[in-house]
Amino acid sequence: MDLTRALDDIAEIHRQIAKAEVFRGYRSVPMAGSAAIGALAAWLQPEGVSRDPLGFVSYWAVIAGCAALVGAVEIVYNYAVHEDSAARRRTRRVIGQVLPGIGAGALVTAAVVRFDPALVALLPGVWALCFGVGVFASRLYLPRATGWVALYYYAAGAVLLWTARPGAPLNAWSVGVTFAVGQLLAAGVLWWNLERQ
Repeated sequence: MDLTRALDDIAEIHRQIAKAEVFRGYRSVPMAGSAAIGALAAWLQPEGVSRDPLGFVSYWAVIAGCAALVGAVEIVYNYAVHEDSAARRRTRRVIGQVLPGIGAGALVTAAVVRFDPALVALLPGVWALCFGVGVFASRLYLPRATGWVALYYYAAGAVLLWTARPGAPLNAWSVGVTFAVGQLLAAGVLWWNLERQ
């Protein structure tokens, strides 16, 4: 057996193992549903919330919880009912990689609200960056194109931070559209790479 063929065989084995390791718990429909929640929440945000930093944070925290619930119901159901021990271990690993980014966003949010509510205008950018960190951290177990979704969140976060105007009315669309577009991109990646026939 020549060395080139042996290396090609090893590379093929690695590709097959990587395919088996892809996390299939995230689905395109719940992702698209969470995108719709973000866009709808931006459209329905009460007028007074844009002038109340604490109200803005509270409103979007509730919306984030609702969107997370939509995304998590199927994952939790499959974890509890359908997955074997290896699949459960993969689910814990992937979720465990996303949570630190989300936790960091929550901690920064709490600190900003506590120490200087005028800086709440920076939070949409921070949230996008933290979410991008979580997506990027979990990309090893997701389709390769997930890296583009993480890059989108990074870029959106950078733009939002750069253009934030502390003290100005808070823009619902900065959170709703950023999240909606990112989740639609994620839904597209999942559908194209894992779900289409």
